[in-house]
Amino acid sequence: MAKMCIAIDGPAGAGKSTVAKRIAEMLDILYLDTGAMYRAVALKAITEGIDTKDEEKLSNLVEDIDLRVEYFQNKQHVFLDNEDVTDKIRTPEISIGASDVSAVKSVRLKMVELQRKIAENNSLVMDGRDIGTYVLPDARFKFFLTASVDERARRRYLEQTSKGISNISLEEVKKDIEYRDKNDSTRAFAPLSKADDAIVIDTTSMTVEEVVDKIISIIKSSEKTQDVRNSQVFS
Repeated sequence: MAKMCIAIDGPAGAGKSTVAKRIAEMLDILYLDTGAMYRAVALKAITEGIDTKDEEKLSNLVEDIDLRVEYFQNKQHVFLDNEDVTDKIRTPEISIGASDVSAVKSVRLKMVELQRKIAENNSLVMDGRDIGTYVLPDARFKFFLTASVDERARRRYLEQTSKGISNISLEEVKKDIEYRDKNDSTRAFAPLSKADDAIVIDTTSMTVEEVVDKIISIIKSSEKTQDVRNSQVFS
């Protein structure tokens, strides 16, 4: 398969990361979790006592941030100041902080710079909120995953509890997702939005396997016809 970049966008809890990882595994290409990069920035800010909405201090923080992504043991690992923070960045507090810092233009420019460099030399799957519209506007394949708020909250809650995080309720997770939806969709710079040429897939009533199969089917079909039909909606 020729070099390709696959962009998967959508709101929090739509299943982007899980689906993107499966797609990457099946196509034997890289998976770059862009959200993890913003989570790492949020972790550093919180650790240093910096408000995750303080644009000036965040701009200074990312100028020389020691952040890298490595792939081993079939998993992406995020290193911050030479420490593997892959698990530390998966808490509700960091989730909200990540949404805040990602709205800061200087932070996004720095992260996008790193992401584009990786995409220049690798076939990969990248998921986020503005991959198809801003980070990789020329990506060969673009998908936008969505689902109801209740279903997205349920999924995220089960994910948290499966990791042993028990000090949070389903209602709190739902409020967190609603906050992130509003914040991500209304930010001035590179907001959450569907690319005009993205294929929409409503995952509310679909299993992960069904979503993955649908995307793989579209990609393989396109490989044969050299065409991606725009503005399709699947559910």
